[in-house]
Amino acid sequence: MNFRRGRGREELEINLIPLIDVLLVILIFLMVTTTYSKTAGLEITLPSAEAPESQANDREINVLITARGEILINRQPVAGRGSDALAEALGRAAAGRKDPVVIISSDRDARLQSSIDVMQAAQRAGIAGISFATQSDASGGR
Repeated sequence: MNFRRGRGREELEINLIPLIDVLLVILIFLMVTTTYSKTAGLEITLPSAEAPESQANDREINVLITARGEILINRQPVAGRGSDALAEALGRAAAGRKDPVVIISSDRDARLQSSIDVMQAAQRAGIAGISFATQSDASGGR
């Protein structure tokens, strides 16, 4: 048995230079093989049109829904609160019009259910055309 008491402990050392070389080769390999392509989404060009402001049309039936839930058809309040009364009022407003279109103008604080009720009543009255009126944000949000 040979116990080495007289000598000091050997210092172990790790040579980092080969490790750094390997990491640099891997980094260069990844940089060369990586493709940088632009696939953010579909690139489409929307059509544009220039048309004069539309005039009040005899096909339009304007429905206004206030913040309190009141429904007005062509500026006349609807008599009754049920969907049957609303469908009947829309049917009367559509009488004599060719291909009537319901334009719903709803206050932004109105309940969504009121708009859904108007759409269902229009369907029951046989009116297929429904549109929503909006305004541009140029008014400062109100």
